[in-house]
Amino acid sequence: MAKTMTGLGFKLYLLYSIFACEEKGMSLAMIAATGLQKTYRDGVLRVDALRGVNLNLPAGALAVIYGPSGGGKSTLLHVLGGIDRVESGTLEVAGVALHTANESAITRFRREKTGFIFQFYNLLPSLNALDNVCLPLLAKGGPLREARWRAQEALEQVGLSERQKHHPAQLSGGEQQRVAIARALVVHPALVLADEPTGDLDSAATQEIIDLIVQLNHTLGITFIIATHNIEIRLIASHLFEMRDGRLSKL
Repeated sequence: MAKTMTGLGFKLYLLYSIFACEEKGMSLAMIAATGLQKTYRDGVLRVDALRGVNLNLPAGALAVIYGPSGGGKSTLLHVLGGIDRVESGTLEVAGVALHTANESAITRFRREKTGFIFQFYNLLPSLNALDNVCLPLLAKGGPLREARWRAQEALEQVGLSERQKHHPAQLSGGEQQRVAIARALVVHPALVLADEPTGDLDSAATQEIIDLIVQLNHTLGITFIIATHNIEIRLIASHLFEMRDGRLSKL
């Protein structure tokens, strides 16, 4: 993808990908999941984290998965993002059949198709904002110059062009989360998975992050899935779900 791609160019790229899928007879759904099962064991203790989860989500959706801690939200995001695998069920994300893909295909999927946002930012304190955002591209073996161009573009998209040389300790919590969002955007993902993205922020910063996610979803056309127990975030959803005891239901 061209290093000079703008937000509009990226949106057009996503639209082109959708139409290309249509011509080839491929599914236009960003996510098509049926009967997902995931169990964890700790000695004799068994935890059914996912119990027959079904999920169909179109490209460009802004989905919110609402529910209490321990209900399986994080596990579901990990499965959708290729971090973890299910014991049974079928799962296609961004055209990749994750339930049958080998490890190299899943690694490629994570690097090229998805971006992740976490509650605690996970920024490297020794690196400035720009270098933190570059990391996913450098991990793919991309050239440094292109990585910096794209990182600058991503920081501009989250409103932090003037803070790119600042280290995490010099940024507020809301600014650190914006850097984390830019890091998720820099790979030009089809899907961004956000696990409690406002869980460590005050109310003002929370609203700023909510507004930013809505803006990015609308302007770039990226599919977002947000896992949260924050009732306010439910209001922005184009698709709203509740998750309790490993079961997902549409609201």
